[in-house]
Amino acid sequence: MPGPNETTSNPWKTATLAGMASYLDAAALVTSGIAIGGYYAAPLQLAPGTIGSLLGLQTLGFAVGALFGGRLGDRFGRRAVFTCSLVLYAVGVLLLLVAAGPAVLFAGVVVTGLAIGADLPVSLALVNEEAPDGRKGTMVVFSGMLWLAGIVTVLTLSSFMGARGMAGGRILFAHLLVVALVVLVLRLSLGESAEWRAARRAADAHADADAGTIEFSRVRDLFRAPTVHALLATGLYYATWNLGANTLGQFGTFLWTALAEGEVARFSQLSLLGLPLGFVAGLVFMRVIDRPARHGWFAAGTGLIVVAWALPALLGPTRFTLVAVMLVSGLGNAFAGESIYKIWSQELFPTLLRATATGVTMAFTRAVAGLAALGTPAFAVGHTRLFFGLLFGLMVVSAVIGLLWVPRLPEAARPEEAAGLSSDPVLTLKTTEKAAP
Repeated sequence: MPGPNETTSNPWKTATLAGMASYLDAAALVTSGIAIGGYYAAPLQLAPGTIGSLLGLQTLGFAVGALFGGRLGDRFGRRAVFTCSLVLYAVGVLLLLVAAGPAVLFAGVVVTGLAIGADLPVSLALVNEEAPDGRKGTMVVFSGMLWLAGIVTVLTLSSFMGARGMAGGRILFAHLLVVALVVLVLRLSLGESAEWRAARRAADAHADADAGTIEFSRVRDLFRAPTVHALLATGLYYATWNLGANTLGQFGTFLWTALAEGEVARFSQLSLLGLPLGFVAGLVFMRVIDRPARHGWFAAGTGLIVVAWALPALLGPTRFTLVAVMLVSGLGNAFAGESIYKIWSQELFPTLLRATATGVTMAFTRAVAGLAALGTPAFAVGHTRLFFGLLFGLMVVSAVIGLLWVPRLPEAARPEEAAGLSSDPVLTLKTTEKAAP
């Protein structure tokens, strides 16, 4: 068995166990939306404002966790952070499982949000760093497939439970607890990232580097060219796209029941229709992600997302348009959105700022989504057309960023070479070099 400072020899094992952070993230998001917004709402007498506050705080907790977890992962290593964060995740899910009132629910959503926020940027970095050259994008996209698997599992469970009240929510949270504990045990066999250890040693050896260089291992270097351009582009892209995805994930059940007068179980069943196609599309993207062809697939996925959100904006939130936006945007998301953001977040940043940068952009994105979630139920009911019109506009903005801005950044696969950086793991850049556009 490898020790804590050794690397595992099987990159697919690492990709699966570290990538389960994406599964637990998506499963927690959808489970909370279904359980709190559906199964728990009537028995616990949760008003729309309370539901929005609970789901919003979970997202804000994620933001705080990502901000600090990403930095800790770059400073002290990937392994320690994703182990501790998974323990915290299990505690938070347990609170949501046994909750009998709003107070425990508030504690559970905050703890769960903090935990998965800290886990995800560090786990993504480990997947990327332990993947072989030429397969890094493939394995990061694979973590996105696990994200989709989390959604599929929760929706499948929910679709077969029917109207079970509190018991239905507890079953969903019990599933999260079991998966988290199993993954925690299996993750103990993973070693530290070899790339991170090499970069950490190099950074420590260059502690006395001359003032003419920028050391890409300190937080302030994240806000200097060329990394600041990548930080802004990826952060704004992910934030604008995620507002639509987060609305469907957390409030899809609420919108279906409140605006289209549908049933929770039927919503889950209909949501499952497009997921097999999403899996197939994800497999296709895994085959092309490390090739130039990925840009065409990304453009096609982006177009589908924009078209999907145009439907409820133009036709109103009927049962047809709500199902259509889920199915069409779900297909588009296989080639854009979360999938491509995770690739960019790994390719555009040096090793000792990779998890930090991912944590910052994830924190910004989830903070925006969390603040929006606080008023989503009331806004959706009171200003329905404006609500969906704004979401459509945000999808257009994300498309512009992804198609026109990100391609102007330094070449993703080798950002240090494209920007004139050295081959040293510390990735130093002479201050007189030309910055990225």
